Amino acid sequence: MAPGGSACKEVVESHPSVADYDIATAKSESNTTTMKSPVSFVGKHGIHSNNGVYELLECPVCTNLMYPPIHQCPNGHTLCSNCKIRVHNCCPTCRYDLGNIRCLALEKVAESLELPCKYQNLGCHDIFPYYSKLKHEQHCRFRPYNCPYAGSECSVTGDISTLVAHLKDDHKVDMHNGCTFNHRYVKSNPHEVENATWMLTVFNCFGKQFCLHFEAFQLGMAPVYMAFLRFMGDDNEAKKFSYSLEVGANGRKLIWQGIPRSIRDSHRKVRDSQDGLIVQRNLALYFSGGDRQELKLRVTGRIWKEE
Repeated sequence: MAPGGSACKEVVESHPSVADYDIATAKSESNTTTMKSPVSFVGKHGIHSNNGVYELLECPVCTNLMYPPIHQCPNGHTLCSNCKIRVHNCCPTCRYDLGNIRCLALEKVAESLELPCKYQNLGCHDIFPYYSKLKHEQHCRFRPYNCPYAGSECSVTGDISTLVAHLKDDHKVDMHNGCTFNHRYVKSNPHEVENATWMLTVFNCFGKQFCLHFEAFQLGMAPVYMAFLRFMGDDNEAKKFSYSLEVGANGRKLIWQGIPRSIRDSHRKVRDSQDGLIVQRNLALYFSGGDRQELKLRVTGRIWKEE
């Protein structure tokens, strides 16, 4: 037993005709597995370190690179601060109490290293000081995108071409070519539905892809419908485009004009920010015509590129 140590217990439309869209059926999707690729470290003097340094800086619990404070047990086994809490202050290697010992030597070694971005295989070839790498990766333009599908929780990530194929093959979303659309969203017994998501539609326009969302939810105490557009790419590219949405009937009309949001922002974030066309349920049913017992809301729109 290490001096002062104590044993602990194991803790175990872009199309000419009108399309009708009913509510999307949510289904579980298969998770993707991300494989860790070998990383080479570059010292400040251009000297490449071997994989032994990588192993020293890799947390044995979560396998992520460790950042200060790096903790160690009395026997010298290290782990990151997040995992120290997860293992209830018990060393996962030798089972002794961790205490509050910092591994200052390893933190100093890390400070002297420069590393490639973990998205190197996706196109980022920059090298960063160890302690700047994490901040860069949070905003790296080469980092993969999350699947924009809103009908179920999907953990698939990838570049735009990968996600377009995924949406088409796995989610069976509608794909349309063109920059104008004319959709009709339908739902019987709309008064019985407080929260709903209709099938996503993807438009190929100007060589880019745009996702059209339509949802029902409660805004405060009021039931509403909301339509909005997201751009499959980064925010700086999204700002080059604008779009309009229009609903109406019986001589009344609502028009929304805005800039599509990047899919870097989740559909929930966009929805909660109310950045789109919002129609109260009573007005949507009025636009639907008939006895107002069935939703038949026609949404038209177009996408254009700002000069």
